[in-house]
Amino acid sequence: MPNHCVFLTMDSLEGFVSDDSLTYQPLAELGWQVHPVSWRSTNTDWSIYDAVIIRTPWDYQQAPQQFLRVLEDITACGVPLENSLDLVRWNIDKTYLRDLEARSIRVVSTQWSKAFQRETIESWWQDWNTPELIIKPTVSANADDTFWLTHQTNEEVWETVAQTFQQRSFMVQPFIPAILEEGEYSLFFFGGSYSHTIVKIPKPNDFRVQEEHGGLIQAAKPSPELLKTAQQIYEAVPYNPLYARIDLVRLSNDEFALMEVELIEPSLYFRTDAKSPYRFAQAIHERFS
Repeated sequence: MPNHCVFLTMDSLEGFVSDDSLTYQPLAELGWQVHPVSWRSTNTDWSIYDAVIIRTPWDYQQAPQQFLRVLEDITACGVPLENSLDLVRWNIDKTYLRDLEARSIRVVSTQWSKAFQRETIESWWQDWNTPELIIKPTVSANADDTFWLTHQTNEEVWETVAQTFQQRSFMVQPFIPAILEEGEYSLFFFGGSYSHTIVKIPKPNDFRVQEEHGGLIQAAKPSPELLKTAQQIYEAVPYNPLYARIDLVRLSNDEFALMEVELIEPSLYFRTDAKSPYRFAQAIHERFS
């Protein structure tokens, strides 16, 4: 009999791009049957499954505490969960970047705040000597509630920003021009081993690299420096993840800096590398067999 594996998703993926189905056949060849189940399901007996893999719950940021309770229930059933509850707790708030920075990982310069004050943000603008800033929640996904601020940003947008972060923790970073010129790199690791790389480039007049916002996704061959940087970051991540996506950008000094380590529900872009679904399936099989 096959092993039964849940791919944790959302109620509907309409409007999103997911290629997780490319892994179904490789998993079947290894004796696994996949069952997509919404994380919001209230009538699922998690205990009947052999493993639960968090994959596309791309609305969890709307109810993060509820999402964590679901993962707690799954863990309490004794079902293996990947990535693990401990890892999700560590990664769900982007302040984890401070942990990595303390481990000598180069992170894009970031200021953190729990109270919106326009004057403070404008002072960071001056400190960084940059014409553009990015502000986003510390708990977020899909570039939701993320704003690109310039000296030409109008008052209506500033008011929206102030309302969005009036009672919400947020982070501010200088916008990295290489995102428009070269793109943002994502490197993928499955079961501790490097799998593949993509580069994501936003559409004209935008800064968001996600496909849902018009970003262009392409397979890429990482330079030795890019791959070495990603491997160093991966080794600094705790709790032994089953999968990881490491997002990097090139700075003006030609070094790479970390944007984010995606460990909860990253798109894994299997369609950009024909062998990647098999690597992912093998990582699952080795982890749970």
